[in-house]
Amino acid sequence: MDFCERCGGLIIMKEKGPACVACNFHPKKRLVIKSSEKIDKKEEIAVIKENQDEVHPIVDIKCPKCKNRKAFFWTLQTRSSDESETKFYKCTECANAWRVYR
Repeated sequence: MDFCERCGGLIIMKEKGPACVACNFHPKKRLVIKSSEKIDKKEEIAVIKENQDEVHPIVDIKCPKCKNRKAFFWTLQTRSSDESETKFYKCTECANAWRVYR
């Protein structure tokens, strides 16, 4: 990164060559751009397969598909913010998912 000799502004490449952003001064020296990036190896992250570990709370509600009495639940704001959240349920037995608007 180069800076202007006159005002200290940043020198960038323009159509007519390098020029200062602030005062539009055109330096005679050639603009050299260098970039580098150091990448550190991060520790590996364990991948959990789908449906291996559910972290949602379990409630007593009847599954419409298999009639099981236990299901996971979570809520999401699916409509505008002035309306209530939508509750989603997922059966612990058959993994059937459904939603309830309230």
